[in-house]
Amino acid sequence: SSISFYEFLNSSRAAECESRCAYSTVGTMATGILWNMEYQVPQFVEVEDKIIGPLTLKQFIYLAGAAGLCVVFFSYLQIIVAILLSAPVVALAAALAFYKVNGKPFIEMLEAGLNYHVKAKLFLWKREVPKISEPSAAVAAAAAARAPRGTPKLTRGKLSELAWSLDVKSPRGETDDREI
Repeated sequence: SSISFYEFLNSSRAAECESRCAYSTVGTMATGILWNMEYQVPQFVEVEDKIIGPLTLKQFIYLAGAAGLCVVFFSYLQIIVAILLSAPVVALAAALAFYKVNGKPFIEMLEAGLNYHVKAKLFLWKREVPKISEPSAAVAAAAAARAPRGTPKLTRGKLSELAWSLDVKSPRGETDDREI
């Protein structure tokens, strides 16, 4: 059974708590009080209250605003023009009042879309494609001139064959006797 804070202070449970505590101070008393108190936690915090019939206040305002705008259209404009202008207004009001996108109200989606189109966009990274150019004959000749004269020319085929011969070993643990 839950009792209020003031009832607890005046009850015998407070005396029991005080007698159980090693030190009869305010701090230990407060600890005992907080330990024994029960709180009711609200269950449905996200659910809005229904104020006007089955509608929440926001839904009612959206629908009442659309109805008022439609009345203005029908009273000042021709019937055809009023119908053409009222249809999108009613559709928007119904979407604002009842439609949800991924559990979020439609008004938040409209706000996000408007902010996306109005605000400046920030691009943090733009990929630049590297320019691949063929080396000219002069660059190739200069590279050949820099290499020492006694250096053997190593081609891709010779390199892969050398790597294969180093990796291959005979069952006795010795390397292969092939010549390169």
